[in-house]
Amino acid sequence: MNEDGQITLVATPIGNLEDFSIRAKKALQEADIILCEDTRVTGKLLSAYAIDTPLESFYDHNEAQRIDLVLDRVKEGKSIALVSDAGTPLMSDPGYRLIKAAIKEGVKITGIPGANAALMALTLSGLPPHPYMFIGFPPPRSAARQESFATLCAAERAGLSVTLIWHEAPHRLLDMLEDMKKVFGADRKAVVARELTKKFEEVQRHSIEGLIQHFTQNPVRGEIIVLLAPPEPQQESQDDLDMRLLEALKTLSVKDAASVVANMVHLPKRVVYQRALELSKIG
Repeated sequence: MNEDGQITLVATPIGNLEDFSIRAKKALQEADIILCEDTRVTGKLLSAYAIDTPLESFYDHNEAQRIDLVLDRVKEGKSIALVSDAGTPLMSDPGYRLIKAAIKEGVKITGIPGANAALMALTLSGLPPHPYMFIGFPPPRSAARQESFATLCAAERAGLSVTLIWHEAPHRLLDMLEDMKKVFGADRKAVVARELTKKFEEVQRHSIEGLIQHFTQNPVRGEIIVLLAPPEPQQESQDDLDMRLLEALKTLSVKDAASVVANMVHLPKRVVYQRALELSKIG
């Protein structure tokens, strides 16, 4: 293996091209090849900074097929830069499988830090900055999305207390907020940040219901980050899962008690059934 070869993860601007760092520019100029999601998007950045390094597409649907070729090039001594369309590579973007394979092969990896939309939104949100949990995009379909939210809600009842962060597409924002309302409640504090670092940057801080009303009246465009505040202590005590299950188990079987309570608290039946089973053994 040629020790000169390496993969460099390079963060790019999330909107404002002036957020491109000196080190990032140098890394792209000195690379032999730049792997990117969309050559048209990255091409605009390279044009703005007079960078003429060759571009090659590297995205979700061809990542697995291209990993071996990329690693072979690095082993030959090539310097490969990996960028996403915007922000930090691998964060909801391609690259994880490549980096995992590179680590296994002992390939050198480094990175150039820079913009990250989720962290930018967190700092602007007014919600607790730590601990936080970045989840990426929620499932696109409502049933799966509610299941995902319900699993998080169950974790909160078990003691998880973090600011939750998602990406979301503009055409699904209202549907996502409606599902959040069903699972987390209309009054839960939440934030929607969009078009960060751009001309029409907007940060809306309301309850979930308030956000639904705002974006019903003001259709949204652009890149979106959704944040949810940690649960208030009283929310957990008001809806205590164990209390509901213990009450239901007085008259119902474990299976039936789990089914009834799951519908009441909007949690996955398998999660509630497991807890009901544990409580029935204790009792």
